Amino acid sequence: MKSGRIEENIWEIPTDYKPGMIVPARIIASESLMTGMDEGVINQITNVACLPGIKKYAWCMPDGHHGYGFPIGGVAAFDSDEGIISPGGIGFDINCGVRMIRTDLREEEVRPKLKILIDALFSSIPAGVGKSGSVRLNKSRFEDIMVNGASWCLENGYAWESDIDHIEQAGKIPGADPAAVSEKALKRGMDQIGTLGSGNHYLEIQRIAFDSECDSDTARMLGLEENGQIVIMVHCGSRGFGHQIGTDYLQSFGAAMRKYSITVKDRELACAPINSPEGKAYYGAMASAANTAFANRQVITHHIRETFARVFGRPAENLGMRLVYDVAHNIAKFERYNIDGKSTRLLVHRKGATRAFGPGNPELPEIFKQTGQPVLVGGSMETGSYLLAGTAKAEELTFGSTLHGAGRVMSRTAAKKRIRGADLQKIMEDNGIMVRAASYSGLAEEAGFAYKDVSEVVNTVSRAGISKKLARMLPLANIKG
Repeated sequence: MKSGRIEENIWEIPTDYKPGMIVPARIIASESLMTGMDEGVINQITNVACLPGIKKYAWCMPDGHHGYGFPIGGVAAFDSDEGIISPGGIGFDINCGVRMIRTDLREEEVRPKLKILIDALFSSIPAGVGKSGSVRLNKSRFEDIMVNGASWCLENGYAWESDIDHIEQAGKIPGADPAAVSEKALKRGMDQIGTLGSGNHYLEIQRIAFDSECDSDTARMLGLEENGQIVIMVHCGSRGFGHQIGTDYLQSFGAAMRKYSITVKDRELACAPINSPEGKAYYGAMASAANTAFANRQVITHHIRETFARVFGRPAENLGMRLVYDVAHNIAKFERYNIDGKSTRLLVHRKGATRAFGPGNPELPEIFKQTGQPVLVGGSMETGSYLLAGTAKAEELTFGSTLHGAGRVMSRTAAKKRIRGADLQKIMEDNGIMVRAASYSGLAEEAGFAYKDVSEVVNTVSRAGISKKLARMLPLANIKG
């Protein structure tokens, strides 16, 4: 591969690497991560660098691995007048994301009730393929969720007022257009609010574990106060609703590319001009799915609070169950960045990548102006996760973006060949981590050895200056979809 290291943890692939590249591709990785980087990722991120209207660089984060269209971990920004929008740069699970809820509970209080608690959560929050939620909706109410996202939850008793400022963009992406959503997508999504889904989605009870590299003072400003404090992390998205929207528009964008004389290196990068009728329709449908995902995670939060209150015999408010943050990592959003000395409106695609605005950013609520935007990084269910904060350097360098998780190093099929789900459950429980799974097959797919070392990928973005490490969270119990 023709690439060079331009900073300790930043590598550049120049435009002469592949015909058609408009901008260089850049990869954030330690030397060992770069050495082990899948060649398919290199091919995918350099294909992204060929897309019309792309600005500055096509980026790949250290958790990068092969995906559909963009690599997972891919970031690219397109001129809002001349660029394109691509479902392959967003993902099928639109607004797959992570949220964290803090509590006043400590590990010693939770351990004796952990089995009761995880069983109660597994009962109250549906997990697995095709599961339906408890929220009953007609088409009109579902369309209201598509437009209003987390605000719908507040109006209907599923959220606290304080939650809204702790969700990326207040849990509502503007420009949602329910008319751009197919009837098939509507049918798939109408009964899935409040459900966890399958694959790598999870609900995890965790304890805080600060280390010497953590900025614990900033973490305390976000409500994480000491080692052993209990938090809950939720990872899920728009479920079958977003998947159907992605499928619908990928099929229709082939004709759109012929109409607008667009060619791409890979058919998985099917796209349309942002300002075309086709591009606007997809954006409206994508925003509808994104808002639905915010609502989905909020309803799950409501059920988590109810369950904790029931198990511990105290209201959720008295347990201190405040939302730390909710952030998307499969989405495209209009944001402004400096391009050639001029503030420019761009459509930033983040595929398995997280927004990471730094302190003082005008788009952040006042509560995060001093800390920077919280960034939630899910690791494997055996190794733990991280809370980071965005930085000004991320805004200057990576379109305000950072990593989203550990990143796979092994396919789901390969993981299942290496271990049985029942055996993995026993190993985890022997190590003090309780597990409840919708299927043993799905559990085996998510074994810790199938992922990169989450500490190494987090340390890489920290040393690159695009995120600041605040706290580590270690798993106590996990519900796997």
